[in-house]
Amino acid sequence: MSANPAANTSSSTSRTGGQTLVDQLRIHGIRHVFCVPGESYLAVLDALHDADIEVTVCRQEGGAMMMAEAHGKLTGRPAACFVTRGPGATNAAPGIHIASHDSTPVLVFVGQIERAVRERGALQELDYRAAFGHMAKWVTEIDDARRIPEVVSRAVHTATSGRPGPVLIALPEDMLVDRVECADAQPVQDVQAHPGPAQMAQVRELLARAERPLVVLGGTRWNAEAVEQFARWAQASELPVTVSLRRQMLFPTSNASFVGDLGFGPNPQLVEQVKRADLILLLGSRMSETPSQGYTLLNIPVPQQTLIHVFPEAAEIGRVYAPTLGICATPAAFVEALGAQPLPASASRSAYAQNLRAIYESWRSTEGIVTPGALQMAQVMEHLNEVLPPDAIVCNGAGNYATWVHRFYRFDRYGTQLAPTSGSMGYGVPAAVGAKRVFPDRTVVAFAGDGCFLMNGQEFATAVQYQLPLVIIVVDNGMYGTIRMHQEREYPGRVSATALRNPDFAVYARAFGGHGERVERTEEFAPAFERALASGLPAILHCVIDPEAISPAFTLTQVREAAMAAGRGRA
Repeated sequence: MSANPAANTSSSTSRTGGQTLVDQLRIHGIRHVFCVPGESYLAVLDALHDADIEVTVCRQEGGAMMMAEAHGKLTGRPAACFVTRGPGATNAAPGIHIASHDSTPVLVFVGQIERAVRERGALQELDYRAAFGHMAKWVTEIDDARRIPEVVSRAVHTATSGRPGPVLIALPEDMLVDRVECADAQPVQDVQAHPGPAQMAQVRELLARAERPLVVLGGTRWNAEAVEQFARWAQASELPVTVSLRRQMLFPTSNASFVGDLGFGPNPQLVEQVKRADLILLLGSRMSETPSQGYTLLNIPVPQQTLIHVFPEAAEIGRVYAPTLGICATPAAFVEALGAQPLPASASRSAYAQNLRAIYESWRSTEGIVTPGALQMAQVMEHLNEVLPPDAIVCNGAGNYATWVHRFYRFDRYGTQLAPTSGSMGYGVPAAVGAKRVFPDRTVVAFAGDGCFLMNGQEFATAVQYQLPLVIIVVDNGMYGTIRMHQEREYPGRVSATALRNPDFAVYARAFGGHGERVERTEEFAPAFERALASGLPAILHCVIDPEAISPAFTLTQVREAAMAAGRGRA
């Protein structure tokens, strides 16, 4: 079988539906499949036996889907996730939801019951259009194996164009064993929306006139070249740049124009400065609930600031915010059209940018950051800043532990961050496995809270199976920390359903065949991390922190006391 994805674009040879499907994956350049096997798509598994496609067998469908989503985040190209029918598909739902919210291209293939027994309540029967129609970008089912090339071609195009997202295709198991003759598709070409010359002239004019302009970067459809080019242009233009939730890899933190992120627990001074901006260039971002701080930074429907909104999906422009100038373009195409010529010098813009940068540098400094307990997470982050290579991939799921990563880790390159903007727990471990599977020569580190880790911690077995030497830092405070924080804020002193009793995660790692160590003091972290890397094994560092260390800015007791002072406690 030819390794050239453009080869074999027509065929008169009889093939099974399963073989036809795998041939289409090759044609469209899909070289990674993440799956949990199921009897509903055995014909596909058989076809994969002889294909030059990397198959990663996972332990749960949610983990498989998150690995495929991580591939899409890092590469901008879809991987394929295969799960079996019914509960296999519903187990994958968290990853599909992440891909939808995070605008990540993924192909999800789901086994389905035989066509002849539909609507009888057959074993594991599920109406996928009804179940996933509002979660995936497109949901369909293939009844005729001869249409596989057509449907897969459309699926790749749909997943990668406009605002990217997941596409789900149901595969009746009897269809997959039908033998058919059909022509293969041509490889799908990347389609980008480009801005017009008049629009770009207006962008420059509006930016040049503004005294306090601010750029907010986000979304997908970026690449390394676009990130580097925009960083050079912004710095030369003395234009302050922030990023939306968990999109730090879109702008180097070392660049003088970077002023911080608008994620969970942002710098309050940055939030106030965003409100003072007289122009916002929203590039690739939707400015959804979290980065907009609960839809408070921009008035709806007409912002008080001049708003330039650049987004690859026309329907998204004006959906929430009516822009002064709306441009349907991918971030990469917009940056290319922007060129290298910086904006004319402006004293007010320069002063605004320098002030925002000073605010950021003070915020990211770990000096004076001391939290309760013997293990100081700020110092852990400083050590990782010193020892991790610039192309290291840093992953995390959801939880208060992630605030240490987002505030203190210094992302400087595109393709180095995996984190769910959807706020989903359980993401960090499978994302790290997926990243190391795709980029085996790069250092991969995942952060997970104790609650977050055990949602998909079984995928550590996948890392061991494929001999992937990644490092997972489990931050253990013995509770669902984020929920406990909100609980203390709304119902102070009334702890309910947030405490956890955890295993020894270091022993857990060794039980699977990996490297595991327990870290209880700051000075223990650096040598333990070095040993984890040197082990050549998948590793877990079980880092035990004081429950009071709920964030870099305040303790759990301070949250409770503030709530009591505000009158939210019981008399």
